[in-house]
Amino acid sequence: MSDRIFGIHGQALLFRSERMGILSSNIANADTPEYKARDLSFGDALRAAAGPAGQDGGVGQPLALQRDSAGQLTAAGTGNGAQELYRIPDQPALDGNTVDMERERVRFTENAVAYQTTLSFLNSRIKGINSALTGQ
Repeated sequence: MSDRIFGIHGQALLFRSERMGILSSNIANADTPEYKARDLSFGDALRAAAGPAGQDGGVGQPLALQRDSAGQLTAAGTGNGAQELYRIPDQPALDGNTVDMERERVRFTENAVAYQTTLSFLNSRIKGINSALTGQ
């Protein structure tokens, strides 16, 4: 039911929150020898949210394509979910650490802005539902 009300934004908020933790871990371990910087793949998360396309073309699943007739194509989803990936550094450090602080700060800031945007959308959606329920 909440998928119909909030759409993909509820799942996006969870993804952004998890990514925030991973990016902050990267920043915290910038001086740790042999630490490998990690991140989440947004594409994998989006495919997981769309769900696998079944014989009905994914009808009833968020973001999945719907078929109106039997002749239409279906989407091919993997359903693997967001996976943690290791980054390949442009210039590895001598101690084996792959954290690039400038890039991590940029990614963290971009993710924080996206998190806040998603949260603002959900808050406005909840206010709209609340107004509809109270008759205002």
